[in-house]
Amino acid sequence: MSVAMIGGAGYGAYSLVGSSDDPKTPKARTVVAEPPSAELAASGSKAFLDAWASGDLEAAGKLTDDPQAATTALTAFKDKVKPSAMTLATSGPATAAAVAAATSASPSAAPKATGTASAAAPATSTATPPPAGQVMMAFKAKAEFAGTTSTWSYDGFLGVVKMSDGTASVHWAPSVIHPHLAEGETITAQPIFAPPSNMTDRNGKSLASYASLTSMLAGIPKANIAGDPADAGNGVVILDAAGKGTPENLFTITAPKPGKPLKLTIDGALQAAAEKAVLDQSQGGKRKAALVAIEPTTGKILAAANAPATGFNTAFLGATAPGSTMKVITAAALLEGGLSPESPMPCPATTSAGHTIKNDFEEPHPEYTLKDDFTNSCNTAFVIEGKAKLKSGDLADLGAKVFGFGTPWKVGVPNVDAVIPGAGQNPDETADEYYGQGKIKMNPLAMASVAATVKGGVFKQPILIEGLPQTEAPGKLSPDTLTKLRALMAATAHSGTAAGPMGGLKGDIGGKTGTAERAAGQATDSWFTAYRDNLAVAAMVEGGGHGVDAAGPASAAVLAVGNGG
Repeated sequence: MSVAMIGGAGYGAYSLVGSSDDPKTPKARTVVAEPPSAELAASGSKAFLDAWASGDLEAAGKLTDDPQAATTALTAFKDKVKPSAMTLATSGPATAAAVAAATSASPSAAPKATGTASAAAPATSTATPPPAGQVMMAFKAKAEFAGTTSTWSYDGFLGVVKMSDGTASVHWAPSVIHPHLAEGETITAQPIFAPPSNMTDRNGKSLASYASLTSMLAGIPKANIAGDPADAGNGVVILDAAGKGTPENLFTITAPKPGKPLKLTIDGALQAAAEKAVLDQSQGGKRKAALVAIEPTTGKILAAANAPATGFNTAFLGATAPGSTMKVITAAALLEGGLSPESPMPCPATTSAGHTIKNDFEEPHPEYTLKDDFTNSCNTAFVIEGKAKLKSGDLADLGAKVFGFGTPWKVGVPNVDAVIPGAGQNPDETADEYYGQGKIKMNPLAMASVAATVKGGVFKQPILIEGLPQTEAPGKLSPDTLTKLRALMAATAHSGTAAGPMGGLKGDIGGKTGTAERAAGQATDSWFTAYRDNLAVAAMVEGGGHGVDAAGPASAAVLAVGNGG
């Protein structure tokens, strides 16, 4: 793909010719506050456009208030967009309304989504505001391309300023090339693809009947999803600063072949089970519920469901405390720090971290070990041991190193990344994080990935579209820690807090419940994360109570279907 980076330019440095005390050296030309006359603005814009159209880009650059930036940008446009001919003609003064309408139509006027998960950071603008004395002029642009009779016509705008020597110059800005082009963005001719004719699951079956996917899949770009190069056309597009956002199509040079079905990673049978499970546990859509299922060996998202089905995409965009499902990561940190499942870890009835922390059971258990605390979900023990063995930032470091958090995920539709605060939290804030409260924010996508990483042994970034790049985690748990963590999750599924929903499931199973506290007076959120063979799930039911009450049954219903392919 050819890409022309169009740099922004301000007008702060207006010395266009070097000055010195030597009388033979020409004086510097600078922009003055006085606007050019109508005649001067017209002649200045015409001279610039004539030079650009003729291909004398150095001359065109010299007719601006930033020759170097203008020449570089115009040359990049010629080399990368590759028009075979340009026709540029002035069309008189431009109204403020016309300029505003042309620029506001650009997606760059609003924040750009990445489809990823994460959003690309906008370019930092260093350009100064346009000169107060500039006169806006309109022009007609027509670009021709070799090998096709198609011509690209558009309305352009440029500002003309008066210089200290009485001449006119075009005030350089990326928008001179095209009104939608903003600072830091790129303009290029690149392969383009037709929108998919429809979307199917991994077995080629239509996804049209799954209500939860209807709004979720609206986040998938309708065009320019890379496909077979033989099916591609060619077009002029604008890309965001990071080159990762949805391209803005400006003109189709050659049309792509008709779109083909887009095969997603979704499994129809698991999706049907997920939609029914969240609907059941949401009390018919009266409270929010969401579930995500992932294939641990590949990171492929096999199911994603929300209730209400057409409401907020909690599965991917939620950002709430995950409760004790976070103990999977805390336990991993304690195991990596030298503890074993048999290490003594007393469970008092209460402890303090700026506020009183309790368990879901009233009686103390001074005899408990790490295994007992994990399988019975003792908050107080995790807080006390976390304070003694861990420090602020340890969970964030492990989350980034092993579980892929901290780096934006490009899933295929918009998603919100997990938040585990780094070093710098006070002791009480850090203590709350050890049992999944405080400032930690998760969604079912993130917690399903945690279970998938434990089951698979290595992080596989979740994806919804085949072939998307998958961010890798820089490390993985030690074999000893991984074996012990799997044993803790297995014990929880067989005889701990997750045993109720997981009872009767065959195969290699593991799970963890979560009960997340909300604002005073609100019912707790129900969380559950688990795996069975090559299938990992996580579910959340807002106000659903304990993890075993609502999210657990929803997760188990999907695990029962299994990953049969």
